[in-house]
Amino acid sequence: MTNPAEGCLRVGQQAPDLTATAVVDQEFQTVRLSDYRGKYVVLFFYPLDFTFVCPTEITSFSDRHQEFKDTNAEVLGVSVDSEFSHLAWIQTDRKSGGVGDLNYPLVSDITKQISSSYNVLDPEAGVALRGLFIIDKDGVIQHSTINNLAFGRNVDEVLRTLKAVQYVQANPDEVCPEGWSPGEKTMNPDPVKSKVYFASV
Repeated sequence: MTNPAEGCLRVGQQAPDLTATAVVDQEFQTVRLSDYRGKYVVLFFYPLDFTFVCPTEITSFSDRHQEFKDTNAEVLGVSVDSEFSHLAWIQTDRKSGGVGDLNYPLVSDITKQISSSYNVLDPEAGVALRGLFIIDKDGVIQHSTINNLAFGRNVDEVLRTLKAVQYVQANPDEVCPEGWSPGEKTMNPDPVKSKVYFASV
C-alpha cells in the first residue's frame, strides 16, 4: 500500500485507471475505468464476499441502480475476491446470504493492486476498507469517503452527494449548503451575494 506520507489520493486528482476482470450479468468481462469517460462513476470497495454488512450495501446499490443511471452515472463494486467467488456469491440467493443478480459489475482485485492504488487496502487484514469515490466525466475524483469495516454506507447519501457534485459542476457560480438536495436553494460564494441565501433560511 502507498505510504500516506508519500501522498494519498485527494479530491481533484485524476482517479487511477483500473483494468480488471469483473462479473457482469453472470459472465466474466474486462472492465476499464477509462471506458467510462463521459459518465460519472461511483466506485466503491468492500472487504469480502460472503460476509455480513457487504451484501446489504451491494444489493442496495443494485436495487437503486436505475437512479444512478438516470444521473449519467455508473456503479462499480470492488473487493479482493476472485471473479469466481463473485460469481458464486451472485448465484447465491439473497435469503441464503448471497446477493443474487446485480445491475452493475463486481470487479475482482485479487492482486490488491486497485485497492492499493486507491489507498483503501488494510494491509493487516488483507482486505479493502469501505472506500467510496465519486469520479466525474473527466476521470477526476470529486468525493471520497472511507468507512471502517464494521459499518456500511448510505445509498441515499451517495446519490445526494453525486447530484450535488453534478450541480456545482454545471453551475460554477453556485455552491450547495449542508444537506442540499435538488430543487433546494443554493448560494453564491460571495460575501455580499451569499446574504441572499442566509436571509432566506
